[in-house]
Amino acid sequence: MTPLRGLTWDHPRGLTPLRAAATLHADRLEIEWEAQPLEGFESRPIAELARDYDLIVLDHPHLGEAVAGDCLVPVDELVGAEALARIEAGTVGRAAASYRYAGRAYALPLDAATQVQALQPALVGDRPAPESWADVLELADALPLALSLAGPHALLTLFSICAGLADGGLASTPERPVPDALCLEALDLLVRLAGRAERSLADANPITLLEAMVRQQAACCPLVYGYVGYARPGSAGSPLRFCDAPGLGSTLGGTGIAITRRCPLTPALAAHLAWLLEASTQATFIPRHEGQPSARAAWADASVDAAAGGFYSGTRATIEAAWVRPRFDGYIGFQLRASQLIRDGLAERTPHARLVAGLSELWRAALPAGAEL
Repeated sequence: MTPLRGLTWDHPRGLTPLRAAATLHADRLEIEWEAQPLEGFESRPIAELARDYDLIVLDHPHLGEAVAGDCLVPVDELVGAEALARIEAGTVGRAAASYRYAGRAYALPLDAATQVQALQPALVGDRPAPESWADVLELADALPLALSLAGPHALLTLFSICAGLADGGLASTPERPVPDALCLEALDLLVRLAGRAERSLADANPITLLEAMVRQQAACCPLVYGYVGYARPGSAGSPLRFCDAPGLGSTLGGTGIAITRRCPLTPALAAHLAWLLEASTQATFIPRHEGQPSARAAWADASVDAAAGGFYSGTRATIEAAWVRPRFDGYIGFQLRASQLIRDGLAERTPHARLVAGLSELWRAALPAGAEL
């Protein structure tokens, strides 16, 4: 039996459950899971990876480039339409819907995450979690604030603020990623937050930022992708409290398992992936192996929530409302360039109108004619 090669991201949440599951089912199927850094997960082209791997754990904004490169197999071709429909119906928020592109589903929603609020109880004490941006600014005047702006996260944080400010939901157009008026208002708030943020954490990715918060280097990060491992009682350092995002504005993340064209489609693989996505597996095996489930049943399970320090109940409203990013071929490049533009604009105090115009220019340059948003 030739082992399948799988690629995930280098964090216990991304790696431990998959390796444990592969060990559990090793008598039926061999999968060797490798890992890449978070930065590679966020930006490496899927077509490049698909040449070397049978299974790839990816983020939904990569789908456009993957479909354009014809390097992934629609997942119903392996697990079947009935099993896929059952998985999608049981997934929290839009985690499953985010992997549908051009009329087909190209990944199974293994892990659900979105930008939420992280607090350090040792510093915040019994203060209530900020519910509005005014509350966040007031807290930041008294305690150290962290912002997630490294890599693609400057844009994602801006998007989340826009989503919270939007009346009736956020929508992109061929001319601009978000409405100009929302973007101007969000940039104004981002400047005020950046002026209060800890500069030592300016270059920290979400994992590094949360690890710094566990060491009590910041009291609050109002928007950062949630990682259940940093909330579990008994974990190293001072566990964090994760709460709903201010104004419930958030940009969906999480991960899905995609099948590449080089992968043999066998009954054993279909059974293995279907088992990983079962509600019972998601509520037991996945959290017991440091994972972060995608199944709504797991997010609503009181024992799973208690073992996670209230992570799921504290952030469920946010993930149910989270906005799905565009997924067109070229979006990933736009995301990286736009984030750099925002960071440079914050540092150089670029007028907001010029920043908004620059973001729209990058957007139009990246968006193929007639692309699905």
